[in-house]
Amino acid sequence: MVFQLPDNLHPNCGPIAWLLGTWRGNGHGDYPTIEKFQFKQELIFTHDGRPFFHYMSHSWITDENGEVLRPGAIETGFVRCPEQGKIEFLMTHNTGVSEIWHGEAADGKVELTTDAVMRTESAKEVTAGKRLYGNVNGELMYAYDMAAEGQGLQPHLWARLQRA
Repeated sequence: MVFQLPDNLHPNCGPIAWLLGTWRGNGHGDYPTIEKFQFKQELIFTHDGRPFFHYMSHSWITDENGEVLRPGAIETGFVRCPEQGKIEFLMTHNTGVSEIWHGEAADGKVELTTDAVMRTESAKEVTAGKRLYGNVNGELMYAYDMAAEGQGLQPHLWARLQRA
């Protein structure tokens, strides 16, 4: 599928323009405090010409054959581009966690680390994270490292998604 830059793309968003659109695929999750799992995921990045993208993610826990077992995580937020190559990501999860991320984007790669993590009273403790998104031969690949529940920063999620 050929991707075309939108006419109204804000110049600050140029380094992340490749993210625009809908992505679908599969991933894996693991962490010392939970059982390993597999998931399907859909990511959507939209914009309206201002220097930010709206982000939405839905996932579904699957069995080893890819059949959906139950709903998984939902995330939403805004990827802000205060200047070319600089990223601010405000993200909220259905689990009661909200995060502020800072990072950089260049050459089909986005690297982010948490600046602040907030949670509701009933949410699990999450203290830090690191995310890496990459355009690898036209696919969106990502990895999410997390520090939570007394554990240090370590791999939690990784996935490969294709443009829908």
